[in-house]
Amino acid sequence: MSDEQYSDYTVPGLAQENGHEIAGLLQTRLHALNDLQLALKHVHWNVTGPHFIAVHEMLDPQVEVVRGFVDEAAERIATLGGSPSGRTGELVARRHWEDYPLGKADSLVHLAELDKVYTGVIEDHREVLAKAGQVDPITEDMLIGQVKELELFQWFIRSHLERTGS
Repeated sequence: MSDEQYSDYTVPGLAQENGHEIAGLLQTRLHALNDLQLALKHVHWNVTGPHFIAVHEMLDPQVEVVRGFVDEAAERIATLGGSPSGRTGELVARRHWEDYPLGKADSLVHLAELDKVYTGVIEDHREVLAKAGQVDPITEDMLIGQVKELELFQWFIRSHLERTGS
């Protein structure tokens, strides 16, 4: 976020520069969460194979929760004095990850790719969580809750991919 995208305030008890820094870091999470919910819905529409219905139905609740995280992150940015951006052009220009690579494909192929997506989102969330924890326990708490759910969703995906040896 550029300086003109910040208000002259942040939350009480937090230095303005800290609030604006955290808002900027949250903007990267907002882009990642927007991208994640789009990738999840894309897979939901394009999954095939013998595990189709299980994966198809597993993904919709994940999409809904991640969409809630998008709103939560955007509102926290605004609360901290930032101006959240949901513009797709900015998301594409600022992201450091590749676009989701698959179209129509077997469920296990999609799940292997989604596992990578979740790993990237969770690792980046944890980095911002660590920085927020140094100055803003409210944002830290929000991110802890999000990481908890994202890790659970990744476990659902990994459980489909796990081989039991039998």
